[in-house]
Amino acid sequence: MITPEEMTPREAWHRYLDGRRTELTEETASTYHYRLKLFAEWCEDNAIETVSELDGWTLDQYESHRSGQDVASTTLHNEMETIKTFIEYLERIEAVEEGLTERVNVPHVPRDERSRETKLSTEQALELIRHYRSDDTLRGCRRHALLETAWHTGARLGGLRALDLRDDDRDEQTIEFVHRPESETGLKNKHEGERVVALNEHVCKTISTYIQRHRYDKHDEHGRQPLLSSMQGRPQPDTVRIWMYLATFPCVSAACPHGYDPEACEFSSYSTSSQCPSSRAPHHVRTGSITWHCDRGVPREVTSERVNASQDVIDEYYDKSQKRERMEKRRRAHIDKLGIN
Repeated sequence: MITPEEMTPREAWHRYLDGRRTELTEETASTYHYRLKLFAEWCEDNAIETVSELDGWTLDQYESHRSGQDVASTTLHNEMETIKTFIEYLERIEAVEEGLTERVNVPHVPRDERSRETKLSTEQALELIRHYRSDDTLRGCRRHALLETAWHTGARLGGLRALDLRDDDRDEQTIEFVHRPESETGLKNKHEGERVVALNEHVCKTISTYIQRHRYDKHDEHGRQPLLSSMQGRPQPDTVRIWMYLATFPCVSAACPHGYDPEACEFSSYSTSSQCPSSRAPHHVRTGSITWHCDRGVPREVTSERVNASQDVIDEYYDKSQKRERMEKRRRAHIDKLGIN
């Protein structure tokens, strides 16, 4: 039996993630897996055979390596934050020298750069939704149902994937997000992420049309009926991500803004859909949705409950209103109180 310090970086990475599986959602575990995989592969390329060889200089070299690959500042910040948590684990099991965690540099990212600027714009979202609703061949298709549900609820990818047929209540005009980790659809914030979200009549009609005309009547391996189903049952996260890329192609509702011929476009396939300059992932739709909620004057506390995000997080990361728009929203509600007779 090997000792902790004799583990290779790859062995340690797998052991670390295996120990955290019960507390991480599938999507978060996948993100950590990718970040630590990059680190382990770099260690192998640089002849670092055991974790006991890791030191402050090694970690600094890795940070420089990733920085030199022209990754975004937020990406580097998040990757080094994951490395720091990993090293903290190694220190706890006495696989590395004490105090190594403190030598991991997590680069500071200014607040304005931390804010995620990429989003599905309100203009593009509403144009797409109106087109889906008006087109007899597209109305209620899976892409339409996915986009409209995501736009009106601001849900995360994991939440959309976790929805069951039973979670849609047509009579009450609501959709419910439920944490079900025992059958592999845990929510990001676990039971704190559970909520019932009210829908308007148009959204309910879209979901009903999808269920009646386009939904695959399938069960997943746990016997549950996913709302957004594939021919195999419940889709994997990457599949939902691709569906959203395809749903947000601008050429669905208008001419391609980039001058491509939709019939021959190289981005139109499943494998290349993410490369379209205007297609958007579920997180970008969530960002745009939350901004739309804020711009429409939905109270912050209501938006917070609907999308399962704190008001502070909404202000910092998601509300993309311009400074003047924010000032106008504040002013309109209170300006009459400031009059002088």
